[in-house]
Amino acid sequence: MSRPVVGIIGNSYLMNDEYPTHAGGTMNSEAVANVSGCLPLLIPADPRYVSVEELLEVCDGFLLTGGRPNVHPEEYGEPETEAHGEFDRARDAITLPLVRACVERGQPFFGICRGFQEVNVAMGGTLYPEIRELPGRMNHRMPPDGTLEEKFALRHIVTLSDGGVFHRLMGACEVMTNTLHGQGIKTVGHRIVIEGHAPDGTPEAIYVKDAPGFTLSVQWHPEWDAENDPVSRPLFKAFGAAVHAWSEGSGARLIQQSA
Repeated sequence: MSRPVVGIIGNSYLMNDEYPTHAGGTMNSEAVANVSGCLPLLIPADPRYVSVEELLEVCDGFLLTGGRPNVHPEEYGEPETEAHGEFDRARDAITLPLVRACVERGQPFFGICRGFQEVNVAMGGTLYPEIRELPGRMNHRMPPDGTLEEKFALRHIVTLSDGGVFHRLMGACEVMTNTLHGQGIKTVGHRIVIEGHAPDGTPEAIYVKDAPGFTLSVQWHPEWDAENDPVSRPLFKAFGAAVHAWSEGSGARLIQQSA
C-alpha cells in the first residue's frame, strides 16, 4: 500500500550565487518518512509553477518548513524595514492561502519556525521583525558558529498549557527545545491558540481553534533528530497519524481538539 503524501514546502535559493533552486532540508524528509510514515514530496513554493488547488489535490498533508526568508510585512499590513530581513514573496503567495484552505477543509499541516509564523499571519496575526531587540527577550537566533549539532542543540524550556493539546501529546508541561529564529508573534491571529511559551514570553506552540484538522505548529525545529528526540518524535507521529487519517478518508481530527 502506498504511503500518503506530505508536501514539504521548499525555499528559493541561489546556488553558487547565480543558479536559482528550490530546496528543502534533508532532515525534513527524514522526519516525514521515518517518523510520520509518509512519502515526502518537495514543493516548489511559487505560483508560477503550482497552484494551491493542485497542491490540495496531490498532497494529503503539508509540512510548512523553516527558512531564512521571512514573511513580507505587507502580508500583515506593516511597512518593510531593514530589520525584516530577506523575503520570499513567491512562497508567501502559496503558503498563506494554503494554510487558510487547509484550515477550512480539515486537511492536516504542521508548521515549523517560518511555517509557525505563516500560520499566524495567514489567520490575521502580525510578527515582530527581531525578537532579540525587544526588552526582556533573549536571542533566539541560530548561533553563528559551531557544528550543526551545536547549532541545533537544546537551548531553552518551553512551558505548555496544563491539560492542553501539546501537554497531552508530550505528557509534560515543560519540554526542552532548540531555537533558531529571529522573528516571532506580535499580535495573535484569529482563532490562534498559544499553548507554549519560552522563558522570555515568546510564543512557541500554537494551533487553530475549532479547525477540523491537524494544525499544530511550533517555533522551534523538531525535524532535528526527530527519530530520537522525546519532544520531536510525538509531534511527527501525531502529524503522520493525521495525514494517514486524511488519506484514508476518515478526517484528520487526531489530537487536534483542545481539552
